[in-house]
Amino acid sequence: MDTLTRIAAGLLLGVFVFTVAAPLISPWDADHIDWSAIETPPSSTHWFGTDLVGRDLLTRCALAGQTSLTIALTATTLSALNGLFWGAVAGYVGGRADLVMMRIVDVLYGLPFILVVILLVVVFGQNPFLLFAGLGAIFWLDLARIVRAQTLQMRSAAFIDAARLAGASGFWIVRRHVLRNVAGPALAWTTLTLPGVILAESFVSFLGLGVQEPATSWGILIADGVPSIESAPWTLLFPAGLLAISVWSVGIVGDHLRDHLDPLHRSVTQGPGLRHARETQPPKQGNGS
Repeated sequence: MDTLTRIAAGLLLGVFVFTVAAPLISPWDADHIDWSAIETPPSSTHWFGTDLVGRDLLTRCALAGQTSLTIALTATTLSALNGLFWGAVAGYVGGRADLVMMRIVDVLYGLPFILVVILLVVVFGQNPFLLFAGLGAIFWLDLARIVRAQTLQMRSAAFIDAARLAGASGFWIVRRHVLRNVAGPALAWTTLTLPGVILAESFVSFLGLGVQEPATSWGILIADGVPSIESAPWTLLFPAGLLAISVWSVGIVGDHLRDHLDPLHRSVTQGPGLRHARETQPPKQGNGS
């Protein structure tokens, strides 16, 4: 692990510890109003300052981080499961079923994400669980294509033919062989998708379509801080800084995991076998005759 990845992992761990520990050790509740400190800058009493109505910003940033990260992790997990199942089934079954399933993916690609969220809000009302459904319904499409492509290559492998000859069912082959072999690239894809999901959740909440008061998220805090950027810049800088650190750190760690878990990407970036090239080089000639 290089230095940059260690820094990113340390920052990500720090954000996680902050979101969990800060509400436990802070003397201020998220909804408590300190009437003597309305929109005050960071101090020994309120380390992150207070917002427009006197609520402690440190506690609210930590609770907002819990909400944003929980939604992002849940939605990413759901999208990963959807993509694994859809891509593996389409690639293994093939034929007309594969054609129909991938055309459905193409149609979903054409739907704007924000339109899906607006439709869910109009039909079902504003509910944090809608973010799970909306984010999970969009971000699995790329993984489905990746898993399908690898399953198509794997379908004619010798161990798949041996399993068929032994009488194994298609479901057993997909679960036992296909999913196990695509788990590494799928995990790498998941870590690289997580930053986009975090940003998407914050963007939806920023527009007022996601998490609603009294709950909060980084997107809500950023939306509250934008009008006060000149008079109280800390109300914007702290939640935006935590969001930026989280997205950057997850992206760096995801790149590191992809380099180790995705053999296709590793072979492209490192060339066709540096060790093999060294082994096949002719020995250097000595200076003597």
